[in-house]
Formats: sequence, C-alpha cells, structure tokens
Amino acid sequence: MARRIVIMGAAGRDFHVFNCLYREDPGVDVAAFTATQIPHIDGRRYPAALAGARYPDGIPIVPEQDLDTLLERGDVDEVIFAYSDVSFDYIDERRRRVLEKGVEFGTFDVDASMLRAAKPVIAVTAVRTGCGKSQVSRRITDILRDLGLKTVAIRHPMPYGDLAQQAVQRFADYEDLERQQCTIEEREEYEPHIANGVIVYAGVDYGAILAEAEKEAEVIVWDGGNNDTPFYKPDLWICVADPHRPGHELRYFPGTCNFRRADIILVGKIAHADTAAIEQVAANAQRVNPGARVLYRESPLHVAEPERIRDQRVLVIEDGPTTTHGGMPFGAGIIAAAENGAAEIVDPRPWAAGEIAATFEQYPDIGDLLPAMGYGDAQIRDLEETVNAVDCDLVLVATPIDLTRLIDIDKPALRVAYGLKREDGALEAAVREIVLPGSGREARISAK
Repeated sequence: MARRIVIMGAAGRDFHVFNCLYREDPGVDVAAFTATQIPHIDGRRYPAALAGARYPDGIPIVPEQDLDTLLERGDVDEVIFAYSDVSFDYIDERRRRVLEKGVEFGTFDVDASMLRAAKPVIAVTAVRTGCGKSQVSRRITDILRDLGLKTVAIRHPMPYGDLAQQAVQRFADYEDLERQQCTIEEREEYEPHIANGVIVYAGVDYGAILAEAEKEAEVIVWDGGNNDTPFYKPDLWICVADPHRPGHELRYFPGTCNFRRADIILVGKIAHADTAAIEQVAANAQRVNPGARVLYRESPLHVAEPERIRDQRVLVIEDGPTTTHGGMPFGAGIIAAAENGAAEIVDPRPWAAGEIAATFEQYPDIGDLLPAMGYGDAQIRDLEETVNAVDCDLVLVATPIDLTRLIDIDKPALRVAYGLKREDGALEAAVREIVLPGSGREARISAK
C-alpha cells in the first residue's frame, strides 16, 4: 500500500515539494496539505490539473489548526514540514504534536527539491524575512545587464488565487499585475523588478516555470521568499544576513541552511546596526561556513524630502510579512522617522479596521507601525480605512511599492526605501566568474 503523508505548508514551498518529490511517486499518497501564515489560503483544493492523474479530485488544503483532527483518523503515516521562517522551537513543538499521534515527522528534503537548470542560476536567499534580499536581487540583475546578458528573475511562489490559472505566471509590465489580480504582497516583490526592466516569473509549477524562463533568459536570478532555500540548484548562492537580528541565522528554519551553504554571506544594513551585532553574525559565519566569503554592505535610506518629516506626527507603514511572521519590529520607515526628527510615531491600533485589527491581535508584538497587509480585497479596503482614520500629520510609506497606486490616502504621504550601496566590486567579480564563458559550470555543480 502507498505511504500516506500530510504536507504542512503556506501555499508555496509545500506545493513545490509535492511537485518535485511526490506527484509521480506511486509509493506515496498525499492525503492533504495544511496551511498557515497567510490569510485565506486554506479551504481550497490543490487542483487535479496540477496534482496529476493520481489525484483526479485534487488534494484538500485544510487549516493547520485541524492537523490533530486529521491525524486522529489513523490513516496518516508521516507529516512533512514544508514552510519557512520559523524557529527550531516552533518546529519541535509541531514534531511533538505529530509524534504523540504515533505519526512520523520530518522536514522537506532541500537537495531533492532543487531542480537542475540548463542556464546559470544565481540564488539570493536570507536568514529571515526582511533582511534585504530585494535590493540585492536588483543589484545582481543590474550587474548582469551591464554584462549584456538577458536576465529573468524567478520569484518564490505566492499563489493566493486560482492555483490552476497561476501555474506559470509571467510579469513584464504593470498591466500583467492587474490582469493577474496580484495582491499587495505579490506586487511588493514583482513591481521593483518590472520597474528595473526585468521580467519576472512565478506561480505554482516551478518545473514548468523553469522551462518557460529558459526560453528567454541567459541567466536566471532566483529571488527567494522569506528565508526559504532555492528551488533551483544555484551556481552562485548568496545569503543575506541581518545584523539587527544577530543569532537568528542559527535559530530559524530553513535560513540556517542558506547560511551554512551559501558561497557569499552578505551582511546588510550595517550603517544602522551595532558593531557587536555585526561581529556576532560574522563570527557565526566563520564558525559554520568557513568557506563562504563575507561581504558587508550599507543599505542607505532613500527619502526624497526628509525635511517634511521634522516635527510631524507620522504614521509609518512597513512591509507586512517582515513585521508580522518575520518578527521585525521596525524597518526603513521607523528609522527614517527617528533620523529626521519626527515629533511622534503614531500607534495605529486605536484606528485599526477589520482584518488589520485581526492582524494586530495575531501578532501582538508588532511595534508602533502599520503592516501593509493586502492578501485580498477585504484586507486592502481595511488597510485604506485604517490609514485614513489615523490621526497624524504625515504618512511614511516604507513598502517596496507605491501604495497610492492601490489605496487612496487622504493626507500627506512620503515614500521611504532601502537601497544597496555599491562597494569594492566583489559582487560583480563573483557574478562574472559564474556567467562568463569558460566558467567551468558543469564541474562546479558536480563538485557541489
């Protein structure tokens, strides 16, 4: 009889693990996916069009809170944990729950779930959500453009809509974002690449995505999500570490894998970090990944009119995933407000509406900021209502996209963003070594 398993996920890595390891395996029967972290992604089915002939009715996706009930039926042999940006204590608690039901528990196989690409792959990953992968990914695509190479960014999945329709997605302009009804979270990852002239692929079936991307790309940049590991075997593996959260590089899954296996560990945002914290991250890198090259980069703040902040009561809007399950209590907006003399950072909680209020209840340790949650139309409407209700003089928008394209803000607003300062040519040299003729790609991959 086939071995029955449940895959724990968050609408991304879990589907990829299924596609790579279990879809065609007659010895395994996937009973269900569980879902968490992201609102409104459960209560669906992984469709038959993606699940394959062995699953003519698709596969149910149930809330993770129903896992105990699912296991109590007695017909599940193993649970596979397949999502990211969680502590090892968090995983151990779920392992205990599963083992108490007499069911085996394991985490996803990193190597088995990395597909082999025909084109060079540069992977940008991190130790936690919100480390600054995006500006590093854009810097890599700039380097490749300067080398005259056609580059495609393949982004970590965020399939929050119709999964069959989202199997392979290609984004070349803003109209593509509108046509495919992208959430704020999707736009935050895709729009900066599009604005930079880079085509983005994403979706659900990353084998099919790779086949399409390779038709038009000379080099692929894997733009990772959260602190997940790459879906493609990288020729150059970059891991971004965060000196604002020293020690997290050893305590969060699966970011520790990125930290231990990367060719380059890039410690970003150093201008706003304590020296001791930077040194702690570097010491951990030397201890667990002595072969990696450690680079240090400033992530300067871009504030078009900083004088507008002084003496103002400001509402700060930060990236949603970074400040919720990423656990980051501040971002570019909070730093900009403090550095430019804001009179007060206004706590938005008293005005939080609907699903935004629910987000604060779910994540009580969020600082005095507003996470830009927008996983659906209802959340976007609640976000807009909250912003416009807050009693403040100025709104600092520190999200990767211009929120005013999606919501109407009825008070003065100013955008804030991180960049990546160019230094010493080390990234350029590493990229050139990988992508230029004579790089010895096959031998290098075989050695890895």
